[in-house]
This record gives sequence, C-alpha cells and structure tokens, in this order.
Amino acid sequence: MVSDGRGRAMLDQLKTRARQLKREAYIVAIAARDPRTPWYVKALIFFVVAHTFSPIDLIPDFIPVLGYLDDLIITPGGLWLAVRLIPPEVMADAQSAVATRSPDGRAGRVGAVLVVFVWIVTAAGLIYLFLHFTKRI
Repeated sequence: MVSDGRGRAMLDQLKTRARQLKREAYIVAIAARDPRTPWYVKALIFFVVAHTFSPIDLIPDFIPVLGYLDDLIITPGGLWLAVRLIPPEVMADAQSAVATRSPDGRAGRVGAVLVVFVWIVTAAGLIYLFLHFTKRI
C-alpha cells in the first residue's frame, strides 16, 4: 500500500507536469501565430491546443481507460511533434513572449466548440448508420 506521503509527492509531481504541459501548449500556441511557422504545423497546433485547453474532453474521463488515454497521448504527443516541427528561432521568440504574457481563454472556448462539433458529427453518423441498417431488416 502506498503511504500518504509518497502518494502526495506523486500527485504534486503530476500537477507540476500538467502545469508544464499547459505552459508548453501556450508557447506552441504563440509560435503558431508567427508567419514563419508552416501551415501544416499551425493546423496540428490548433487541434492540440484546442484539445488541451477545452473544458470538454473528446473522450469523457468516466469511460474507463480511454477517457484518460486521449489526454495522455494527444497533448504530450502533439506538443512533442509540434515543438520539433516549429523552426527553432520561432520557438525562441515564443518562449520569450510567454514571459511577458498571460494565457487568454480563447483556446478553451475554441476547444469546447471543436469537441462539441466532433460529438455532433459522430452522433449524426451513428444515427445515419442505424437508420440505414434498420431499413434493410
């Protein structure tokens, strides 16, 4: 059994890593606004940042394993890829800009709209398939 002290230390480490990921997402979001960033990197950044800051999850957390899997893969993996695709001078400028700015809430709203849109399209597709296959029976 894990002692309370070790459990609390692990929780503190996870909180610290989550703050680092959010900061990194903000740096990448600023880098996406730079005209030197290629369009395909901007598209990747848009989806990763929208997912990261969205108050609504793509896969809800109450779904066992999958609910947390999207958070554990999309944000770190997308940020890792975006950081490697952004030109180094753009990343340096974005990191220096983060020191003077505070995050705005637009990314969270855009992320929520994006997630709701994905759920609506998925629901519409499932309804269409259900109606299509029930006509055959």
